[in-house]
Amino acid sequence: MNWISEVVRPKIKTLFKRETPDNLWIKCPETGQVVFHKDVEANQWVIPGSNHHMRISATQRLQLMFDNGTWLDVALPEVAVDPLKFRDEKRYIDRLKDARAKTGQQDAFKVGFGRVEDLPMTIAVQDFGFMGGSLGMAAGEAFIKGAETALEKRTPYVLFAGSGGARMQEGILSLMQMPRTTVAVRRLREAKLPYIVVLTNPTTGGVTASYAMLGDVHLAEPGALIGFAGPRVIEQTIREKLPDGFQRSEYLKEHGMVDAVVHRHDLKATIARLSRLFTKAPASSGAAAPAGITAAAAE
Repeated sequence: MNWISEVVRPKIKTLFKRETPDNLWIKCPETGQVVFHKDVEANQWVIPGSNHHMRISATQRLQLMFDNGTWLDVALPEVAVDPLKFRDEKRYIDRLKDARAKTGQQDAFKVGFGRVEDLPMTIAVQDFGFMGGSLGMAAGEAFIKGAETALEKRTPYVLFAGSGGARMQEGILSLMQMPRTTVAVRRLREAKLPYIVVLTNPTTGGVTASYAMLGDVHLAEPGALIGFAGPRVIEQTIREKLPDGFQRSEYLKEHGMVDAVVHRHDLKATIARLSRLFTKAPASSGAAAPAGITAAAAE
């Protein structure tokens, strides 16, 4: 054995080895720009320079929206797991286990009650990280529970939509959530409570065909893909080249499908302003919001 090459050199290499975390840098999907992870996080997960809005989790969204990042989680109803015993390349129940382990959530929806610029508000967030934010029985029940909470507390109801559509593993049971959620929106309207929808990237399929397009106001984050079928499917169907930016939030605003395209930094203030306008609530005094929300305050 060569003592120099087999013993000394490997030890010298390991002596100066430096571990670098995999998530230290983030590459912009649009421009390829490499940005320090902490800079993106401090910028509310918007890439500086390119202004690309990255997808964020439901918990991150609620932290950005509620005063001091505090809220009360709304308990969501339990539903039957894998009612159709569905299996394709993998069992549906195993896909659910993987998604729950990955996101720490039971399903694609998270609903919170708290204050936004000192105004009581109920916010539901659809998390694309959980099986593409797909709409199934659990998501339908969560949306309805959020609407019922808004009715009970007499607050505006805000939805952050982000989904690939209905969950195929639940078949007709997932499609049944479309009319059910529509009825919940109708109840809000009858109670004269505002229902504000924020369309995030992407919002497509049966979600777009139901509750995501029934808001009193439709806001969208910049560059969000919004539509029913995807651009590639439409091109193959009509055999025509689609316009540049087709189904992106800016294009839809120009054609009247979206009321406003709002930067993530401005969403909280915009939603609070709209909610005060709809509810005729007085303007915020600018005083600091309470450090937390107690159970008594939620009743």
